[in-house]
Amino acid sequence: MANRSSLRRQALDERLPLPERVLACVELIPLGRVMSYKDLAEFVGSGGARHVGRVLAHDGGTVPWHRVLRSNGTCAEHLQAVQLELLAKEGVPIRNGRVDMAAARWDGR
Repeated sequence: MANRSSLRRQALDERLPLPERVLACVELIPLGRVMSYKDLAEFVGSGGARHVGRVLAHDGGTVPWHRVLRSNGTCAEHLQAVQLELLAKEGVPIRNGRVDMAAARWDGR
């Protein structure tokens, strides 16, 4: 794994392909924190929430994908059980099957 400053440069370098930037940003998300698909798209400065979702769906789990979810704190239904379990193990606050985004959202700093 690259160091944090190298990953940050990758995530923000608009000359790099979008998938590479998205995956670098996901690796930056600290343990116990989350970003929404939209947050991540805004951070890398390109694409949209659906593009981010597509990149993660095709990645095969090489990055901590479970730290990326919908803006309202919910997970995709087919991933919900696994994703919530992984997040709970990291100490992410979860209430009624949804992540407390106000408490757990990471802004990229």
